[in-house]
Amino acid sequence: MSNSASMLIENHFHLPSWMKLMEKEIIAKLRQRGYKLTPQRKVVLKTIARSQNHLTPAEIYGRVKEEYPSIGLVTVYRTLEILTELGVICEVNPEGSSRSYLIRRALGHHHHLICSGCGAVVDFTTCNLGELEQRLSQKTGFEVEGHLLEIYGFCPDCQQIASA
Repeated sequence: MSNSASMLIENHFHLPSWMKLMEKEIIAKLRQRGYKLTPQRKVVLKTIARSQNHLTPAEIYGRVKEEYPSIGLVTVYRTLEILTELGVICEVNPEGSSRSYLIRRALGHHHHLICSGCGAVVDFTTCNLGELEQRLSQKTGFEVEGHLLEIYGFCPDCQQIASA
């Protein structure tokens, strides 16, 4: 079993082991902005952390509702907004498709391939933009803090459907 797979095996009532390591950092980020790690926020985080795929707000709400039946859709959306703002989760907003979310793992820096047909999202970590960042910084005087790259195209399934 791979290390990442074993890290995601968890007790239904606890955060994954790698999330436990991040929990203090998440609590600190929340407190800095005047928020708490409420049971509702914790269950939304657990739901996103359990998934290997990007989840839409509707998918998150459906899964959270199973574990926390009294949670409202507005609470889920507000939690997603807060967690995105804090950099705890990653938001993808493909053209013409619903937003989707994925936990920002310890590896952190990643980018997205987004299918213009079905909205599928594939993460990738290969990135050679450091040199470009330096040139842009020198040319414009910007102090570059980071970047986000989203590449749009058609996944193999959508290519196959289009060619049929």
